[in-house]
Amino acid sequence: MPSIRRHGAGYQARYRDPAGRQRGKTFRTKREASSFLARVEADKQRGTFVDPQLSRVRFEDWAAEWWETSTSHLKPRTREGYLSLLRRYLVPTFGRYPLQAITPPQVKSFIAALDRQGMSASRQRQTYRLLSMILKAAVEAGCLGRSPCIGVKIKRHQPPEQVILTPEQVGILAGALGTPNDLLCYVLAFGGLRWGEAAALRRSRCDVTRSRVQVVESLAEVGGRLHFGPTKTYSRRWVRLPKSVAQTLGQHLARIVRADPTALVFTSPQGGPLRSPNFRRRVWNPAIHLAGEALPDGLTPHHLRHSCASLLIQQGASVKAVQQQLGHSTPTVTLNVYAHLFEDDLEGLYQGLDERLESIIRPSDVAKMWPSEPSR
Repeated sequence: MPSIRRHGAGYQARYRDPAGRQRGKTFRTKREASSFLARVEADKQRGTFVDPQLSRVRFEDWAAEWWETSTSHLKPRTREGYLSLLRRYLVPTFGRYPLQAITPPQVKSFIAALDRQGMSASRQRQTYRLLSMILKAAVEAGCLGRSPCIGVKIKRHQPPEQVILTPEQVGILAGALGTPNDLLCYVLAFGGLRWGEAAALRRSRCDVTRSRVQVVESLAEVGGRLHFGPTKTYSRRWVRLPKSVAQTLGQHLARIVRADPTALVFTSPQGGPLRSPNFRRRVWNPAIHLAGEALPDGLTPHHLRHSCASLLIQQGASVKAVQQQLGHSTPTVTLNVYAHLFEDDLEGLYQGLDERLESIIRPSDVAKMWPSEPSR
């Protein structure tokens, strides 16, 4: 049972923590000691008791422990991004603070400072999410009673305007890229693969007779090193290609790609895996310059994926079909990115609805429903 006893010039509150260990804390007055014991017992009942020693752990020490125990399952690029945020923003700001000393107002001030520095809304959200994950883990480990990451509002992210190519513009770009990069252009634009998925595509994953390729893995370059791993959503999918693209892919496999089933379909001129920075600098940018005004400004390989989505929607594809082709985790993700492309459906829907209503509602009927106000 908790108790209070005289201790020197003050009063010592004695209690047992949830693990049964004897604890004690001295206060100036008996009332302060009694209030402390009441809070301790309430926290024990609610399951929010915090070990006083753990709560004094500094943020930088806890973040280091969290990093070693909680990030091994993440993809290399995600780990690199988190480590950059930790080193550049979180540790310099909160590193010396004990966990219990970090307060909601401090977190709000931190996010506000990032905004004043000009950090983008998406980057702010990533930073706040990382801080929240680290402190939530501290709560779960008994180092904190509750996370200070509450009530923080971050401005909405305004996605950049999407650049979408017409099939004719895709043809112009492919011609400027030249063989065999024109095939890569077609696979990205008409298959909707992500760059890393196309760079990791292997011979055994190509089914030319069915005009399909299977997306199983992705290639990412992190810190100058290449990493083959699962796709962004950790899922596998079959991607449909136009027959003409599939036929070109078949010729490419027969003439250029090694017979080894694990051979990469698209490689650098030296035969190694494609590296995005090198490709952009040596192949993509010169092709964009060669095409000139025929292509929109700011075009990147990822915009070919947007073009694929646009073409599918123009052909009447459902949200579910676009989701499956592009490999989004849920239809909600597809709608969040491409909802504006489905807006044209309303025009066609209401045209058909207008034709049906013409025989039901006539202007004279409307006049009877809302007669004009009699003149005075």
